[in-house]
Amino acid sequence: MDIALMLTVFTTLFLVELPDKTFIATLVLATKYRPLYVWIGVASAFLVQTFVAVAFGAVMSKLPETPVHVVVALLFLVAGILLIKGAKDAAAEGDEAEEEFAGKAKPAEGLKAISASFLILFLAEWGDLSQLATAGFVARGGNPWAVGIAAFTALALVSGLGAAVGRALLNRISLSTIRAAGGVVCLIFAALMIAGLAGVEFPSWVPA
Repeated sequence: MDIALMLTVFTTLFLVELPDKTFIATLVLATKYRPLYVWIGVASAFLVQTFVAVAFGAVMSKLPETPVHVVVALLFLVAGILLIKGAKDAAAEGDEAEEEFAGKAKPAEGLKAISASFLILFLAEWGDLSQLATAGFVARGGNPWAVGIAAFTALALVSGLGAAVGRALLNRISLSTIRAAGGVVCLIFAALMIAGLAGVEFPSWVPA
């Protein structure tokens, strides 16, 4: 396993997903259902989404290398800009997401609570930035197993935090700060990829 790649993917996905609406959804669901049921349902949804993203990235990796790397670099560049630009509105968007998902969660227990959590997050996650980033890491030559394991671990941890201590965490760290940090990380990776396309050589541990 490529440890440097796994750490890179884990850090990126963790910072990108933490200020996302899916974290807010998990937090809200944990006020409606038992947190453990919520985490099982949400983590299961993330597992399926990660598999789909890795498979899509694997298909993209079969295409000509340079165009794919250009597209992935642009993806991270745009993502970084959007995250930083939207950081100031993160709190307001978080409040809107809370209202949205609170209306979707109906009283349930056991398997029904797990199923409801799975369905809500599964539908909310399609086309999400974390899913696109996962596909991008695989598409640019990353080991699918390493990327998939690191991505799912990051997403499962984010959902666990949301279910267990989501409200306490947001009282200590603002969504705006987390979103801005995620944007900076995306811009760094975009810069590294662009430099790599320009012929700059990096040490083997640098994910360029």
